[in-house]
Amino acid sequence: MARQHARTLWYDRPKYVFMEFCVEDSTDVHVLIEDHRIVFSCKNADGVELYNEIEFYAKVNSKDSQDKRSGRSITCFVRKWKEKVAWPRLTKEDIKPVWLSVDFDNWRDWEGDEEVELAQVEHYAELLKKVSTKRPPPGMDDLDDDSDSADATSN
Repeated sequence: MARQHARTLWYDRPKYVFMEFCVEDSTDVHVLIEDHRIVFSCKNADGVELYNEIEFYAKVNSKDSQDKRSGRSITCFVRKWKEKVAWPRLTKEDIKPVWLSVDFDNWRDWEGDEEVELAQVEHYAELLKKVSTKRPPPGMDDLDDDSDSADATSN
């Protein structure tokens, strides 16, 4: 079976570039972030192998970059080597692959927005941590059983 590319969204911030590989129910996820590229691979719910390799527009700090997996996607926080320098595109080449799109829901002009960006990164990381933390299911002892209340009203 041939490999396919995962649909990928990206947006730019003063210190980070964010990428979201849109794969629901992914398995065998591998993310390799290097100073000049990212290599992503996984399998989707149907067992199809997805593979993306992106040569970055500019150098990144791979040691201060990370990825988070959720049930719907894999998000990468890639730290820029040169902060406060806008990236006009994600890729080194001036060719946009069909599977790569700008995340316009999160894109904005960020000049002077450093505190807002840091708060958003921390908030998003905290939300992902809560989502990925497995807790026992809630107890259902306090729920009314309709059959008991029906018996009580007929007596």
